Amino acid sequence: MTATGYSPDSSTPDSPWPAPVADSPVHATVSIPGSKSLTNRKLVLAAIADQPSTLVSPLHSDDSARMIEALRTLGTEIEEVEGAGPFGPDLYVTPAPALTGDVTVDCGQAGTVMRFVAPLAGLVHGDVTLTAHHSALHRPMGVMIKALREIGVDIDDGGNWSLPFTVKGRGHVRGGELTIDASTSSQFVSGLLLAAPRFDVGLHLVHSGERLPSLPHIDMTVEVLARRGVHVERPTPHEWIVPAGAPRGRDAVIEPDLSNAAPFLAAAVVTGGTVTIPGWPASSTQPGALLSDIFPLLGARASRRGGALTVSGGGRIAGVDLDLTAASELTPTLFAVAAFADAPTTLHGIGHIRGHETDRIAALVQNLRALGGEAEELPDGIRILPRPLRGGLWRAHHDHRLATAGAIIGLRVPGVQVDDIGTTAKTLPEFPELWRQLLSADPAA
Repeated sequence: MTATGYSPDSSTPDSPWPAPVADSPVHATVSIPGSKSLTNRKLVLAAIADQPSTLVSPLHSDDSARMIEALRTLGTEIEEVEGAGPFGPDLYVTPAPALTGDVTVDCGQAGTVMRFVAPLAGLVHGDVTLTAHHSALHRPMGVMIKALREIGVDIDDGGNWSLPFTVKGRGHVRGGELTIDASTSSQFVSGLLLAAPRFDVGLHLVHSGERLPSLPHIDMTVEVLARRGVHVERPTPHEWIVPAGAPRGRDAVIEPDLSNAAPFLAAAVVTGGTVTIPGWPASSTQPGALLSDIFPLLGARASRRGGALTVSGGGRIAGVDLDLTAASELTPTLFAVAAFADAPTTLHGIGHIRGHETDRIAALVQNLRALGGEAEELPDGIRILPRPLRGGLWRAHHDHRLATAGAIIGLRVPGVQVDDIGTTAKTLPEFPELWRQLLSADPAA
């Protein structure tokens, strides 16, 4: 397997990344670093645990680095220690006796940092100002600000209900009963649940909206809490009761990031090849776990064997109607695959992804149209109408998943250039090198 059109692993706005074209089906095994969602959740719980913890095989990326920096800023000791994995050191986390304030936390572009650290800031003695990269200041935070105020946290947001804002920590948060509408992001629920064991009386949280996106991420939060001895009650699907009490310090192994595996598996689908991801968990709360069920709907084959997932492309890619409410982060990957389907595809249940790093729905539609394709924005989704595509500039809009979607389309369309492949460092710094390895793998190996 060889690739044409490949250039160096990085790009700048003045030097876009020419997406390599697959001149034959890809056949490769690709190892993926740890889950960003699990890494950042387990970092937060380790920081408020009753004793030190070691995180084994964590993700090392821009988002996880922002979380580590934020927790260190609040007084947590986080030390890199030698690990056996191929993607960097393990992390030894020592909780601070008391979180300290009068600091500023820069969340970068990390939604998990801004939404997970804000509740922690209420436990701090002193002021904590949260800010972010200019491209992320638009991300919804009003729900979190309102929620924290209702459970006794003093916040100065200048009346804007958005970043930057200052939490005036008093060393404790009252907690208690709280109702929110988390329709725009499940991270509001997860952030509150993660900090809730340290609230004075715990938390009884109710989601009042009609829809709750990315429910697997909330299930993930409940699971990581349970593994540290905090057992969350769920009287109804949209209701959580978290008891007060310190999470236990314990070592934890981080699963591979299954959503970051999605573009590599998609490469098998769009080229008619085969890609294997080792270390695929038998069961997982990651939304990416749904890929083993989704790709067969598109005409591919998926099989598990020896702790690995293998996806093989078939003779065609089918147009489908998919509700991605539970796995909206897979939208850019599936959008790219659907561009080569034999019939239109509708992806719905994803209206909230307009509030991610960029308006993902609008950006995907605009990018595909720029390459001669056709897609329509829907109130809660996208409809893709397959058309012959041509080369051109694919804009990442500071969004790692948009960048990888451009790489997928470039496998079959010569001349696609991603304007900023470096944005993949947000959750997968190794992406350009892993993509190169994917395309240069020896099928006989």
